[in-house]
Amino acid sequence: MAKRKLGPGTMMSPLPVVMVTCGDMKKSNIITIAWTGIVNSEPPMTYISVRKSRYSHDIIEKNGEFVINLVNEKTAEAADFCGVRSGKDMDKFQVTGLTPIKADIVAAPLIAESPVNLECRVVEKHEYPSHDMFVAKIVEVHADEELFDDKNRLCLDKASMVSFTHGEYIGLKKQVIGGFGFSVMKPKTKKKKNREKARNISTLKKKSGADRQPRKK
Repeated sequence: MAKRKLGPGTMMSPLPVVMVTCGDMKKSNIITIAWTGIVNSEPPMTYISVRKSRYSHDIIEKNGEFVINLVNEKTAEAADFCGVRSGKDMDKFQVTGLTPIKADIVAAPLIAESPVNLECRVVEKHEYPSHDMFVAKIVEVHADEELFDDKNRLCLDKASMVSFTHGEYIGLKKQVIGGFGFSVMKPKTKKKKNREKARNISTLKKKSGADRQPRKK
């Protein structure tokens, strides 16, 4: 397949899109960021890269903490607004209608409408020409009750999450290609999983009444 050279660029896609809150419950701000991810498992650590000129940059640098609030389809418009308007001129919570909630550990508020919130404390800052990367330890995680199934398993596929792809917000629809390790799964194990999947689908249909035959009039 032929390839076209584009030159050096930030062509990593898709990316998560998150709303980062900083400050405290009295005075806070929301900045939308797509340059974020996980950098370590134990302890759980993340990062955000913030342009030096952004209003939130100095707040995060001064306070050494922030909250990452994941974005879904319901909050995508608010996330876009928070990415194109400055908190110097307005209270973004008030303008967008988002609801601040007191966090357990950090001073920055959670966004109630976000499906998942990660409280973070900065441990390192790496300076680059356009952005500074704040590496942080995740000190607490909150998730909406409605995202848990009857086995107490967090099901983010129910959250209608979005990604940021080449300047657009894209809704993530569940279409499972395979689970972790499916490329080396033994045929016997694969058959077992397929049977379990079929049983689960059948159970869901029975609960919803989808398998009932229509009554004859």
